[in-house]
Amino acid sequence: MSRAASERGEEEGGGSPEGRAREICLRMLAAAPRTRAQLADALRRKGVADDVAEGVLGRFGEVGLIDDEAFAQAWVRSRHTGRGLARRALAAELRRRGVADETVSDAVETLAPEDEERTARALVARRLAGTRRAEPAARMRRLVGMLARKGYPPGLAYRVVKEALEEEGADPGLLPDDQPFD
Repeated sequence: MSRAASERGEEEGGGSPEGRAREICLRMLAAAPRTRAQLADALRRKGVADDVAEGVLGRFGEVGLIDDEAFAQAWVRSRHTGRGLARRALAAELRRRGVADETVSDAVETLAPEDEERTARALVARRLAGTRRAEPAARMRRLVGMLARKGYPPGLAYRVVKEALEEEGADPGLLPDDQPFD
């Protein structure tokens, strides 16, 4: 295919709208897994007609090239393990990628509360040493804030940080009261 034909988005064999839509989707899927909504948005931006896009996306779904459920499951495992994100943050990311609410709920429910707590504890343990020069209340705010930004519930974040600080020898009387988190 010539460079000019490539820039116009034409395909070998005539440059049909369906062929162009398939090529766009395949290129995107080759780079990284995508949701149906992400592919539909890309096709819309490239000027592909809605009926053509719907047909191509439907066919890709039938043959298993697009699977929002599998995408959501893999996303939850990957982002929880790699970035330490909690259910709330994972759900928000999936929704931004156009995954249906029911699929989002099913995917984040696979993350056990024990796993979420274990990951929160590991995140706090990694950051604890970097806060040693700060006052106990400031350490508490920083560490709870870090967990909050990763989507952890306030009560869990407070409890995990408080336990970590107490294990390290912080005076419980110098730590902020947990009343705002109950």
